[in-house]
Amino acid sequence: APAFGASFQQLQWVLLAYLLASTNLIVGAGRLGDLIGRRRLLLAGISLFSLASVLCGLAPTLGFLVAARALQGLGAAIMMVLAMALVGEALPKAHAGRAMGLLGSMSALGTALGPTLGGLLIAGFGWPAIFVVNLPLGLLALGLVQRYLPADHRKPSVGGPRFDLLGTLLLALTLAAYALAMTLGRGPFDPLNAALLAAAALGAGLFVRIEARAAAPLIRLAMLARDRALTRSLAMTALVSTVMMATLVVGPFYLAQPAFGLDAVRVGLLMSVGPVVAALA
Repeated sequence: APAFGASFQQLQWVLLAYLLASTNLIVGAGRLGDLIGRRRLLLAGISLFSLASVLCGLAPTLGFLVAARALQGLGAAIMMVLAMALVGEALPKAHAGRAMGLLGSMSALGTALGPTLGGLLIAGFGWPAIFVVNLPLGLLALGLVQRYLPADHRKPSVGGPRFDLLGTLLLALTLAAYALAMTLGRGPFDPLNAALLAAAALGAGLFVRIEARAAAPLIRLAMLARDRALTRSLAMTALVSTVMMATLVVGPFYLAQPAFGLDAVRVGLLMSVGPVVAALA
């Protein structure tokens, strides 16, 4: 906040831009992998994430940082989806469950280390360091993917249903309207917030209608209607993720208040407690 002289409402977009970008692409990244090759797309995602991280560290203004974070979110969405898909494709089914559990544990461990290491980097080198540090990690990941993951055997798809561009754009607009409705202003809802919330609700309804008729939908609604267990699982995941992300977004700002007297390192340590427990579980 002091680096850009920004308010909390403005700073939220550093995280919201990342989450909106990753959410918009994460449902379509698997389909993109089918179209252009999973290994090829994973390499592109790692490269985009690494480049965007450097741009974040070099950001001269808050607007530039938000734009770079959106690019970073696109790269992250590709990495999250294709890492799981490639594990399921490369390993026999007998070992897939263990590999998925290991991936989940590493993700939780990374979430636990992030606040602690981030606090140390901020205290020692300033906030750009938490982004620039991703460059060597990205280069390492690129090398490991090139060396150990097999090349795409299936040629990129040239026929049949294509990527659901209309659904993706509508989802992006709907989520952006909802995010703006929740973050604009500094007091109670005003007519602009209400209009944005109504636009988000309308967009959600249109998205459901379009997906029901799309040749290659982002979300197969018929499958959700048939499989009640999957629907309940997704609903529970949404609730859990809402609680977790609300904590991760608001928590650092709350703990960094002068009344607590906590520096960046201690805030990072406190934020790491939950993910550590999750990694062990």
